[in-house]
Amino acid sequence: MSDPSAEDIRYMALALALGRRGLGNTWPNPAVGAVIVKDGVIVGRGWTQPGGRPHAEVEALKQAGKAARGATLYATLEPCSHTGKSPPCADAIIKAGIKRVVSALEDPNPEIAGQGHERLREKGIDVDVGLGADEARRAHAGHIARITQSRPHVTLKLALSADNKVGLAGRKPVQLTGEPARERVFATRAQSDAILVGIGTVLSDNPALTCRLPGMLARSPVRVVLDAKLRLPLSLSVMSTARDTPTWVFTSHKASPVAEDILLHRGAKVFRVEEQNGRLDLDAVLKTLAEQGISRLMVEGGPTIAASLVAADLVDEAVLLHADKTVGDTGIDPLEGMPLSKLTQGMTSRGSEDVGADTIETFERTL
Repeated sequence: MSDPSAEDIRYMALALALGRRGLGNTWPNPAVGAVIVKDGVIVGRGWTQPGGRPHAEVEALKQAGKAARGATLYATLEPCSHTGKSPPCADAIIKAGIKRVVSALEDPNPEIAGQGHERLREKGIDVDVGLGADEARRAHAGHIARITQSRPHVTLKLALSADNKVGLAGRKPVQLTGEPARERVFATRAQSDAILVGIGTVLSDNPALTCRLPGMLARSPVRVVLDAKLRLPLSLSVMSTARDTPTWVFTSHKASPVAEDILLHRGAKVFRVEEQNGRLDLDAVLKTLAEQGISRLMVEGGPTIAASLVAADLVDEAVLLHADKTVGDTGIDPLEGMPLSKLTQGMTSRGSEDVGADTIETFERTL
């Protein structure tokens, strides 16, 4: 789209902001935002609802009602053109009498892939594509990765001491960051479909892996634990609350069927994947997660999992929380057997931000 007006830019920015409300809550569908404008007045707003339906466009059309006729619709992703568990949004847009559609991105889903835009054009609707595309790609990075790479978008979070350590000697945990930074992590969890850790982290830290912000516990992501030998104790937090917050355990084909039955009885799901060099095949783990509908994965695992993901070039985004505390030379390095610089090779910095006494630095894969 060339030379968008100031109004177009403003309304697409609003659509993107609305879409972000659904992040982590709409899988397996993308979190889309939509705005309907007529004669300079916003007559409808919508975002994808929990579980992926209704879609954002349908929500906005419902709010706009008859005012949608002759209006412009702004959407952060191409309106769907296929019949899934709900009718095509493109048909609803046509029926409502929308005159113009401004869409940020073409949907990479082969069931759509430009067909939604084409159906609108065939009915005489003006369609402009590309406004806000860069921001939309970030918002829909999980959907894009799941469709084009058969895996989720992977964000690796590391909390680092001032001397770039993540724990004390003997793999003992240490609280590095302050409360404001921890709250930011909880908010990031709420925008993720799932959060992944290894059995080592669970055994040493006994983390809850939930969103512990006021009123946000229900927005906690699926908890994924990599446990090749099914050593996960039932007494730890992720299992004692497995019926309240979904808990998925990945193990090897060699693990005990009896242990699996016990976990299943306690409310967890168990997935078996192949091993490589004595460790679970991360490609197989990510593929399985994508098949289950997970598109945005946050990784808070320890140095072993972090290094394995980096070595396999599976990290799309890195969030580094830099604390002002030091640990010392005997502390644990963030990446098992490799320098921290290996993580950010091939990545572009999106900048840093001071949060309380800590600094949060974000990197993304260079396209």
